[in-house]
Amino acid sequence: MPFLVQLQKDNEQQKNQFIHLAQRIDEIIGNMGQLKELDLKLKVMMNLETGEGNAPGGVGGSAPSLPWPDYTEAKTHKEQVRMMHQSLDNLKTEVAMLKRDKSEFRKFLESQKKLLASTPSIWPTKGWLSSRFGYRISPFTAEKEFHKGIDISTRMNSPIVAPADGVVFGVDFDHGFGKTLVIKHGYGVATIYAHLNKILVKRGQYVKRGEKIALVGSTGRSTGPHLHYEVRLNGVPVNPLRYILN
Repeated sequence: MPFLVQLQKDNEQQKNQFIHLAQRIDEIIGNMGQLKELDLKLKVMMNLETGEGNAPGGVGGSAPSLPWPDYTEAKTHKEQVRMMHQSLDNLKTEVAMLKRDKSEFRKFLESQKKLLASTPSIWPTKGWLSSRFGYRISPFTAEKEFHKGIDISTRMNSPIVAPADGVVFGVDFDHGFGKTLVIKHGYGVATIYAHLNKILVKRGQYVKRGEKIALVGSTGRSTGPHLHYEVRLNGVPVNPLRYILN
């Protein structure tokens, strides 16, 4: 009888342990479902593939509703052990797929990091916007013309910084633009700086966002100290204000 009582006590403890373990498995499966939902949202935000061809296989959550309260028959014990093993196998498969997805997502973010670093997203100098991108009346001919960049008026010799990482492509003097600097940022993006008083970088030099590259001047055809700033995408002038974040 004492041995039977001990067996009953051990059996009750095992039952409680199974119930607790099953609850933990269900909790982990629920968390995995939330992670998968977040993963899908991130893919949608980053415009990554989310079609059926790239979706995880149909390895559902836990095993069918586990009859934990009805722990009365010997066969139930074996069935519960089998179902718990099945749930753990499903979890292992889902973890492996999530790790694969995270590896792909990391590679994508690394490529995006390089793209963002190469995007001219800050003001090249401090001042006020004296002329916008687009059609305007020329200050020299009084006729309508297309302004390919923006003009930022400021004091003479104000510092000009690189708005993104890139390589100095051109250092030149133009009758209209005066001292001119061209930086290529990759991904088809280039920036142009004109009417400079002094250029502080050399052709072929690599520059980082925020690095000082030149000083504001009034060289070439200019009515006063200012920076003429252009952004070109695949050789076509685009509005620089579309890229500036602040």
